[in-house]
Amino acid sequence: LFLDRSDTVDLPIKFSPRYVGCYHCQILLKSSCDVRVYEIECVVNTDNAEAELEFLTPAYQAVIQNIPISNLSSQDWKLEAILEGQGFYGPPLISVGLRETALYPLMFKPIAEC
Repeated sequence: LFLDRSDTVDLPIKFSPRYVGCYHCQILLKSSCDVRVYEIECVVNTDNAEAELEFLTPAYQAVIQNIPISNLSSQDWKLEAILEGQGFYGPPLISVGLRETALYPLMFKPIAEC
C-alpha cells in the first residue's frame, strides 16, 4: 500500500508544558485495517539560558559565588561544568535531584589586577 501526498491527514496537537523538562507521549491511531503507535518526545528549556556575574575582589583574594541550579524536570541531573577563563575554579561535576535546587560554588581568585 502506497500513499501519495494527497492521502495525508493533519493531526494538530497542542502542548502547553508548565515546567522545563523532558515529556514523553504515545499516540495510538486505529482503523479497521491498521494500528499505528507514534512516540513523541518534547524537550522544554527555559527562555533565559544566559546569565552574567560580576566579581569584585582585591588581587590575590578569592571570592565565591554560589550559583543556584534548579531542576524542575522529572529526572535527576548529573551536570559537567566547563570553566573558561583565568582564575575561575569550581567542581567539575554536580548532581541535582529532581525538584531540587543545588548550589554550584564558583570561585574567582585573580592572580593579578584585572
